[in-house]
Amino acid sequence: MDYSYIGSGKVYLKQVGSAAGLIEVGNVSALSFNVTEDTKELKDYTQPGGGTYNEVKRISSVEMSMTMHDLSPENLARVLYGTASAITSGAVTDESHTAYKGGFIPLNFIPTAAAPVVKHTSGTPTYVENTDYEVRPGGIVILQGGAIADAQVIKISYTKAAANAVEALTNSGQEYEVFFDGLNEARSGKSSTVYAYRVKIGAAQNMSLIGDDYAALEVTGKLLKDTTKSGAGISQYFKVAIET
Repeated sequence: MDYSYIGSGKVYLKQVGSAAGLIEVGNVSALSFNVTEDTKELKDYTQPGGGTYNEVKRISSVEMSMTMHDLSPENLARVLYGTASAITSGAVTDESHTAYKGGFIPLNFIPTAAAPVVKHTSGTPTYVENTDYEVRPGGIVILQGGAIADAQVIKISYTKAAANAVEALTNSGQEYEVFFDGLNEARSGKSSTVYAYRVKIGAAQNMSLIGDDYAALEVTGKLLKDTTKSGAGISQYFKVAIET
């Protein structure tokens, strides 16, 4: 039988021990398991010229590497050891900031396209767009020739857009169950699945924010022993199933 393989498919994750289902992570361009082997050799000392008298090979570790292209809040939270939360749209009134001429002020939330209202901290005067400040997608720039003085406290009112926020580096690395629901294109789409029971996923190796190519989250994880799996011939690490 021909077992040639070109794989595609979907990857699902869930935190080990959580009362939740496996969740699809989106478009994954690369998924691989890398086995590291430890070799113990006994040299042949019985005759000149050496050689190997005996050898023992043991698996020292199995690592998973994955490249994800969906930079969803959930994926970012996983690979940045963070926390994701939803932000509802609504009015933001009198958000306080200290202004400096020529300086950019990032707003606390992503604003909608509606123009903000910028006032002196006392409530008057109300400053003029494109005279005292310029609106940018994530905030405002204080103009050099405007009426807003250096170190002036101002109040900004605007409408915040519905969004998702990820607070990075708020958690430790988590362990996940990983299921690959694969299809073998070299065998007319026959199913090939892999179930890893306990994977400690590391942080993203990079997060490209400006570039000419689609961004990707590259992560690695180590397979750990799952002692809940037992029985003769039963792996405590992962299982591969191949449709015949």
